[in-house]
Amino acid sequence: MYLSVCLSVCLSACCPAEGAADVSAVRMLRALYSSGTVSVVEQTERAVVPLRFLLVLSILMAEDILLYWGSGSPPCWRVMIALEEKNLHGYKSKPLSFKQQEHKGPEVLALNPRGQIPTFKHGDIVVNESIAACMYLESRFKSQGSQLMPDSVTEQALVLQRMFECITMQKKMYDVVFYEWFVPEGERHESALKRNKENLTTELKLWESYMQKLDKGSYLAGKSFSMADVVCFPYIALLVWFGLNTERYPRLGEYYELVKERPSVKASWPQRLENPQDQDNINGL
Repeated sequence: MYLSVCLSVCLSACCPAEGAADVSAVRMLRALYSSGTVSVVEQTERAVVPLRFLLVLSILMAEDILLYWGSGSPPCWRVMIALEEKNLHGYKSKPLSFKQQEHKGPEVLALNPRGQIPTFKHGDIVVNESIAACMYLESRFKSQGSQLMPDSVTEQALVLQRMFECITMQKKMYDVVFYEWFVPEGERHESALKRNKENLTTELKLWESYMQKLDKGSYLAGKSFSMADVVCFPYIALLVWFGLNTERYPRLGEYYELVKERPSVKASWPQRLENPQDQDNINGL
C-alpha cells in the first residue's frame, strides 16, 4: 500500500502524461531489485531512469531494512545517520527501552545472541555491530546518497584510522561518564576516577590537535563528510551533551556545530539529547 501511494504521487506529480511508460520503468526497477541484481539496478539508475524513479528505488530498498535501536545510544545513532546519508528513508524502525531491558527480549535475541542494539537486518542479512552495519550500508548502496568512503586509498586510510581511533575515545569517555554505573560502590576510588579523567583529557587534546591541522570547516578526515564522521560524531555530541567545555576545545566545538546541522544528523537526532545534562566529571575537563 505504501509503495502504491508513493508511485501514485510520483506519477501524477512528475509526469502524468507518461504514466504507462513510468509504470513499466518502475516494474523494471522492482524486478531488478527483487532479483538481487544490484549492479544492474545501479547502472540502470545512472543511465536511463529519470530522477523521479530514484525515490521509488529508495523506498524499495528501505522496505527490506529493519533496525532495532535505543534513543541516545551512539552506536544506534551512527547506523541511523548512515541510513539517512544513503537516502534510505522509510526503513522499518523499532525503538526499544534500555530501562525495560527490551533489547534482551526474544525478538532481538533471535537475531542477535548478545542481546545488544543496534540490531540491523536487511532482507536475510543480519549485522549486529554498528560499525559493520555502517560499512555494509556503504558497500551495498555505494552509488546511492552520500559517498562515505573516498576513492583515494590515501584518503581511505585516514578515514579508517579515525573510525577505529574513535573506539579508544569511546572507552575513555565511558570510563569517566559511567564510572559510578560500571564500578560497584565498594570498589570505587577517587584516584581511579582522577586517572580516568586525565586519560580522557589527553584523548580530547589529541582530537583537538587533529582538527587544528585541518582547514577551518573541515570534517574529521578532511573537507568531505565521511564514514569517520558517521562513526565518531555521536560520541562527540554525547560529550557536549554531558557538558564538555568547548571553549577549551574550540576546534572540536566548531566541528560539533558544523555536523549537528547536517540533514542526516538532524533527522536522526536522539530525543534524549535535546536537553543538555551537565556532569561535573565532564565539564571540568
